[in-house]
Amino acid sequence: MNLKVDLCGVTLENPVMTASGTFGSGEEYSEFVDLNKLGAVVTKGVANVPWEGNPTPRVAEVYGGMLNAIGLQNPGIDLFIKRDIPFLKQYDTKIIVNVCGHTTEEYIEVVERLSDQPVDLLEINISCPNVKEGGIAFGQNPKTVEGITREIKKHAKQPVIMKLSPNVTDITEMARAAEAGGADALSMINTITGMKIDIHRRCFALANRTGGMSGPAVHPVAVRMVYQSAQAVKIPIIGMGGILNAEDAIEMILAGATAVSVGTANFTNPRVSEEVVDGIRAYMERYQVADIKELIGAVHDR
Repeated sequence: MNLKVDLCGVTLENPVMTASGTFGSGEEYSEFVDLNKLGAVVTKGVANVPWEGNPTPRVAEVYGGMLNAIGLQNPGIDLFIKRDIPFLKQYDTKIIVNVCGHTTEEYIEVVERLSDQPVDLLEINISCPNVKEGGIAFGQNPKTVEGITREIKKHAKQPVIMKLSPNVTDITEMARAAEAGGADALSMINTITGMKIDIHRRCFALANRTGGMSGPAVHPVAVRMVYQSAQAVKIPIIGMGGILNAEDAIEMILAGATAVSVGTANFTNPRVSEEVVDGIRAYMERYQVADIKELIGAVHDR
């Protein structure tokens, strides 16, 4: 039975990875999860300099998930290279670094710093506010998506995964734009913008007012967007959004994802990513699937 998948020329032992921002850089979860059993670890977003993130409170529980407005707090690329990469290199898993920035130049600076580092792939978070365009996220304008993808590809030594925002009218337009800019793969979806109000105090639950919603409530939206994008582009897709178990992961793969990322579920079950790997293996045994590739995009009408 083969669980290996090819992602932009990089072989993953299985299609399960962790979603950026929910797993740190693996160290805090390593006592619960055998990182060697994961296809890849996706790090928390890293910028060219440390970011403090948004004021608190910045996390709120909601029906079917959570809202977060962390603001991509991170220690910056210098500490990341010194501390986090050496830790992950102890394990037999692939390393995917999530990169964030407020300008194209900031993204490029991080990408260039990582060019000689032992990391396997780069995931570019284009849900960041583009300060030169009035704060609209990079990922909400197809021309901007294509442009920043093309610029990053000029400087990147590792394959580039563009992480798409679902807060758009037509996700396939963004998927095609990233592909046109030279993206090697896509990851989707990032969080959906939401809001929670404390009715007793009559105030916003988050200091930022709005936050990104994640968790099982967004899963059907994510599956739909993965399916639509898989029909629109030829590059591989990493599916994420509300994956709680192997069944959710398999649904993403059937919709067209080559690999999957487990995010919010890590907060309620630190061992969930490893359990998803085992669950996919059990599913393949049950239905006599010899190769995981047989399942990618295999959904059909009744």
